[in-house]
Amino acid sequence: MKPIPHLLSFFAIVFCCCLARADQPDVTSVTTLDINRYVGKWYEIAAFPMFFQRNCIGDTTAEYSLDTKGEIDVTNRCRTKDGFDQAKGKTWQASPISTSQLKVSFFWPFRADYWVIGLDEDYQWAVVANPNRKYLWILSRTPDLNKTELERAMAVAKTQGYDLKQLKFTKHGSAVNKE
Repeated sequence: MKPIPHLLSFFAIVFCCCLARADQPDVTSVTTLDINRYVGKWYEIAAFPMFFQRNCIGDTTAEYSLDTKGEIDVTNRCRTKDGFDQAKGKTWQASPISTSQLKVSFFWPFRADYWVIGLDEDYQWAVVANPNRKYLWILSRTPDLNKTELERAMAVAKTQGYDLKQLKFTKHGSAVNKE
């Protein structure tokens, strides 16, 4: 067996994978993020399924507050079949250049990118994602987001190459108990 054809096949596969990836636009975050306007309570409207949220059945929220060091405390909370579950973490600006590209950590030393890629001008909804396109959340200041605003938020994600077929919509309030 000659190794050259196998090597060429390997490089051809790698090249094709690179081309497929090149079709997607680079993920970009919003130009600016006013942390003082961003802090507060956000309701998860939809998200890509995530391991850490596997027991969540609804009422998922994220609450952000500024601490004395200028970092952001975050508390994620959701309803489970046995009550509520929550995780507390820290969020901070990853780079002084971009206020909307953040890092988040719920337990040291692990951290992840947390980019705000879409934001309503009045801070009524946000699209938060990881630039590797594995994670995505559509958040709102209220448990419901009207159809027009939801479509705007989803368009932001779709334009940046996120596969919206993965979105799972989150139930809030009495809708959680109807399953």
